[in-house]
Amino acid sequence: MNLTNEQKREKVRNFRPIDDVFFEVLAQNPAVCQEMLRTILEDDKLVVTSVITQSDERNIYGRSVRLDALCQLGNGTKCNIEVQRSDNDNHLKRARFNAASITVKDSVPGTDFEEVLELYIVYISEFDFLKGNKTIYHVEKVLRETGEVIDDGLHEIFVNTVIDDGTDIAQLMSCFTKKEVKNSKFPMLSSEVMRLKETEGGMRVVCEVMQKYENIAIQKERLQAIKKMIQKGYPKEDILDLDYTEEEYAEAERELL
Repeated sequence: MNLTNEQKREKVRNFRPIDDVFFEVLAQNPAVCQEMLRTILEDDKLVVTSVITQSDERNIYGRSVRLDALCQLGNGTKCNIEVQRSDNDNHLKRARFNAASITVKDSVPGTDFEEVLELYIVYISEFDFLKGNKTIYHVEKVLRETGEVIDDGLHEIFVNTVIDDGTDIAQLMSCFTKKEVKNSKFPMLSSEVMRLKETEGGMRVVCEVMQKYENIAIQKERLQAIKKMIQKGYPKEDILDLDYTEEEYAEAERELL
């Protein structure tokens, strides 16, 4: 990222909590996640003991699974928080895929299915893709014949920033779209946004994650270029002569399978 220090500061100042880069840094603070989840899940006694984010070396879920913030709660339950700005995907299936991946990864072979973890998926979007004119939607399994709700341990909650129903949840969502967050109802979020934007240490961390995202974007472009050449029948030797590596070539081949 060939930016001056002032240009970097300007980019950091313009970030909002719903932006991928900024949310990843915000979510590294368990107290911020706890404040968010207490509001969204309407449980003022909920406790977040730890968080795994995309930048965390402990993220063992693989590149194919997007975990913006996987929270471990005090009662053993897990909750994955995801922020989504792009409306170019099947959001319900995306949430389902992540839930399945987390469940499988956290399951211990040989244990009874009764021991499968309790999991909450909180999906925050910048649009009301369910089109019900609600701030929050709770998706549960229901027996069609009786209307009875079935509890299989998975709870999916979709929240958006565009519908204001006058609740604390809507107030929290309005904070997600602001460059400056100063709301007394959400002191942890407000103070962490200020710290990340107004202190050298905070801005340095945000810039490091920003650089990581830029590197990922560059790598995706390189792999895409290799895949196009493979599909057009270019010999491997010719592709590698264009300053691509053996590792990149092998990764592009895997993605084409």
